[in-house]
Amino acid sequence: MSKLKAPIRLLCFLGVLSILWLPLAIPIYLFLGNNANLTSIITMSLLFFELLFLWRLWGKFVYRESKIFTRYGLEKSHRNSRELFKGLAIGFWFCLSLFMVEALLGWISIIPPSTGLIRIVVEGLLSAFGIGLAEELVFRGWLLDELQRDYSQKTCLWVGAIAFALAHFIKPIEAIIRTAVTFPALILLGITLILAKQNHGDRLGICIGIHSGLVWSYYIVNVGELINYSDRVPLWVTGIDNNPIAGVMGLVFLTGLMCLNRY
Repeated sequence: MSKLKAPIRLLCFLGVLSILWLPLAIPIYLFLGNNANLTSIITMSLLFFELLFLWRLWGKFVYRESKIFTRYGLEKSHRNSRELFKGLAIGFWFCLSLFMVEALLGWISIIPPSTGLIRIVVEGLLSAFGIGLAEELVFRGWLLDELQRDYSQKTCLWVGAIAFALAHFIKPIEAIIRTAVTFPALILLGITLILAKQNHGDRLGICIGIHSGLVWSYYIVNVGELINYSDRVPLWVTGIDNNPIAGVMGLVFLTGLMCLNRY
């Protein structure tokens, strides 16, 4: 198996994962389909735990490696932990700074927080860390590792970033068309996170931190209803569907973040 090319190995892995996940996920969708949030939480949690289980077997039997997660960059070290918190701060303040600039320009107005803001902050952090950990293990961990075994650094950078962007467009065609502007932004974010990992000794902490920080900040602002968009500029400037990366400003800030992580 390890001698096969990366695309074949990836298809084999995803095939085994589907065999393990679908027989459990389909009944959940059938019985809990009327509760979309609960269904998504259960099925995605199940998928993540099956991934953890399968990655261990994959490392042991395909590559004869007992510490596959360390190879993916999830090493247990103080340096990796420090980089995680560093990335969390970078991602959080990056997203918050975007909203601050738009507020100074008069494109959005700030709404005073409600009494439930502390709960939203805690919920947002837990949710953001779960998303950051899962997506970084998949894209900057497993996928990037598989690509690096066969291809050049430049190829891995672009294929990894495009795959990350495409994965966020597994949704109905109407939603894909409406949110197509986020595709280049997601590619930029994918490139940024790969560069961040490469510049931090191939450790995953910085990537998990940046990703989690971005999601956390956006969660607080969005769920906490802390801003209100004005009509001074079109939505394609500030972000379609109130998504900060789905607009010109998001692209500008992400380009800056990418340049920051080149060094």
